[in-house]
Amino acid sequence: METLPGWMADLAEEDLAFIKKFILSSGSLKEVAALYGVSYPTVRLRLDRLIQKIHISETAEADSYVSLIKRLAVDDKLDFDTAKILIGEYRRQKGGA
Repeated sequence: METLPGWMADLAEEDLAFIKKFILSSGSLKEVAALYGVSYPTVRLRLDRLIQKIHISETAEADSYVSLIKRLAVDDKLDFDTAKILIGEYRRQKGGA
C-alpha cells in the first residue's frame, strides 16, 4: 500500500473530508456551499486556506519555529502581517547570532 503524500498526511480529517466533497462535486464551490449549508464566499475562504496549508506543507522549512508561525497564520490564530514581522525578526536575530 502506498503512503499518502506529505502534504496530504499533514491535513486534518475535516480538511480531507472537504477535499473529498469538493472532488465529488466536480469542483463546484456552489454545490459544496449547499452541502455545508454555508455561503459561497465561506467555501471560497476555506478552499483558499486549504491551498495555503498545502503550500506551506510542500515548502516546509527545516526551521520548526518558522513553520509553526506559518501554520498559526494559516489557521487564523495569528494574522499574516504579524507572522511576517515575527519571521523577519527571528531571521534577523538568527543571522546576527
